[in-house]
Amino acid sequence: MTTPTAVVFDLDGTLCTSHQDEASLFRAAFEAVDVAPFGSADELWAALDGPPGPDDEQSHLASGFRRLAAQYGHRRVPADDLAAGLLAAVDRSAVSFLPGAESALATAREHGPVGIMTNGPRRRQEPKVEALALDDRVDTVVYAGDLPRRKPHPEPFEAVCEAVETSARSTVYVGDSLSYDVAGAHGAGLLAAWYPGGDDEPGAYRPDYVLDRLDDLGDVLDGADEPGGLL
Repeated sequence: MTTPTAVVFDLDGTLCTSHQDEASLFRAAFEAVDVAPFGSADELWAALDGPPGPDDEQSHLASGFRRLAAQYGHRRVPADDLAAGLLAAVDRSAVSFLPGAESALATAREHGPVGIMTNGPRRRQEPKVEALALDDRVDTVVYAGDLPRRKPHPEPFEAVCEAVETSARSTVYVGDSLSYDVAGAHGAGLLAAWYPGGDDEPGAYRPDYVLDRLDDLGDVLDGADEPGGLL
């Protein structure tokens, strides 16, 4: 297998994490509509059906509030207003690099083209990119949320390869999601480096590389790590 010459990173959960306290955002939703809180932030996230679409984040959250209300025996809750209140409290720029992310970016830059491809739309993700000064560290950022198809569809992977002017087979996609990042990369013909950020196992998925730490990416780019190996 060819050693990758180009690197494309996922954003959330791979390069960066949010500073905001989820419990505070949850409380802000109820404060915005002057409704006594029920449930918890963890229960709300568990009630959500996958990640939000690029244009329906409020309705996505509202559906979660409705499910949560039903679990607590509440009727006719102002779910849309609760969702709007939570979103109004979100600071998209309150992010920081995950451990090893800056080193991984610098190492990737030394080896060839570097890109970022995130499933969110520009309006949600650009504040994070700007806060981390990522435009100065990468060659391109592709916002799949603004494309007709998002991960794991091949289209955004093909778009980012075109943007960094590399072939799929010479590009490695680094991400934390098996079902979106690994499956999507493989479906588009890219190599996949999975960064679980914990003790998870890939299960039925077969990433080409598994990174215990993001800054171990250098071993992949130097050809020191065999495909499928655990770093």
